[in-house]
Amino acid sequence: MASGLIHKATYEADHPFDVSLRESFQLLEPQLRPPFPLTIPTQPEYSNLNRAILYGILCEPHLAEVHIKHLHGIVIDGYSFFTSLLTRLVNELYTKLIENVKVQLFGITSIMIRVSAIGIDNLLVALLRQTRGGDYSKTNLWLCSELVTLLSTKWDCLLEEEPLVLSSAMYVFLRLLADHCRVSLNSNLEILKQKEIKFCIRVFREEFHLCLKIGRDLIRLLQDLVHVPEFQEIWKDLLLQPGNFKTLGFTDISQLYKSRTSTRYFSLRLTPEMETHLRFLLTHVKFGSQTRYQIWFANKFLNVPENETVVIDIVRFICCAHHPCNKIILSNVIPRWAVIGWLLKCCSKNHVQANVKLALFYDWLFFQEEVDNIMNIEPAILLMINSVPKYIDMTQNLLEFLFLLVDHYDIERKDLIVRGVLSALDVLERKGVVQSFDALTSCDMLSPLLKERLVKFLSSKNAGVVCKRVILPTTPERTHTALRTASCEM
Repeated sequence: MASGLIHKATYEADHPFDVSLRESFQLLEPQLRPPFPLTIPTQPEYSNLNRAILYGILCEPHLAEVHIKHLHGIVIDGYSFFTSLLTRLVNELYTKLIENVKVQLFGITSIMIRVSAIGIDNLLVALLRQTRGGDYSKTNLWLCSELVTLLSTKWDCLLEEEPLVLSSAMYVFLRLLADHCRVSLNSNLEILKQKEIKFCIRVFREEFHLCLKIGRDLIRLLQDLVHVPEFQEIWKDLLLQPGNFKTLGFTDISQLYKSRTSTRYFSLRLTPEMETHLRFLLTHVKFGSQTRYQIWFANKFLNVPENETVVIDIVRFICCAHHPCNKIILSNVIPRWAVIGWLLKCCSKNHVQANVKLALFYDWLFFQEEVDNIMNIEPAILLMINSVPKYIDMTQNLLEFLFLLVDHYDIERKDLIVRGVLSALDVLERKGVVQSFDALTSCDMLSPLLKERLVKFLSSKNAGVVCKRVILPTTPERTHTALRTASCEM
């Protein structure tokens, strides 16, 4: 019996999960037609029956209603096992699923939300992870559209049962919008953009407390949408009238800056397949032998110019979500900073390079030792120091960009940013990530002005000095300009 679930080339081996679903269906097919047996199944029988019913729902759309009624009749675990099967299907097989199966998948997901199935949050997160940035293919845009429609339709149910799913979706759609808003003259994409904008604005206006769950990376994503009219009002309220969000305790955007973003959000922008290959590269590939693995990874995931924006998400993931153990750090496995250096060189567009650098340095700007993880800021300093002298341009560009951020990222809160960067530098030296900054301050290949700025900055760290706050007229336009300058200049 050929698979009714996936597209499979003749040379490809059968996928074990596909085989298990198909075999359960073949074994129990006579029991999937009314009248259904009245006997109570054992645990193994129950698991097999769930697999068979799932296969039937996905591959027999004309009988889907019968299969769903059967599922409702036999379920004894709050749909936990059935939902786990759906989640595994998405994680392992989504890209290979037949188009009609994908349609059925969304139908049964909607029903699982309605019945408050245990594990529905994991299923929805799995679907969100399958959306790909910089991918304007029909299949990817269809997935984005189906997801935002589903989440909007099931808003009330999710808000009551799984509110963090809405927070995760907010993160995903803000990130996707940054790509989608760069493309015009595509009617299908215009419709999708409006759906995504409407969803995000609704979260901002009705459930701002869920936005706060995201932490500082909410601002990093939002700044790419400052040119979108619908988000300009959000910016004005964030900067001038935070009380408009009607959220107890929120009084200033600096509260978001000081809130570290949970690692679960960074995983949302990598597909499971991409994460698997990236973690393999960072845990098994020896430094010096990585070229062929990097070429394969680039051909697989960065194969067209539009895909470059994914590098932003990969760098943020490496800094904040992949923290190798000491055994790996002390081994000859390729270090994180080297992979990030390679990824930076993969970017040909200036705005992508700038956003990758921002992703690399973002936690530096608001670093607090008692809140933040030193592993988040380690790759940037090691990349700068280890690029001397062979790749001095890399060191020069990164250091220039860091000072550009200090001076212009948020002029109104420059004192907070200076404190963050000084704290990051202090911790990196005090904890032994670097023995000293002499490799930078004594480097004759760096521009004299840049070295002078660095020496002065480090001396203020040693003296415990924080710059005085410069009071400037507060306007959204001023802050928007500063944010754009910091993220777009090279």
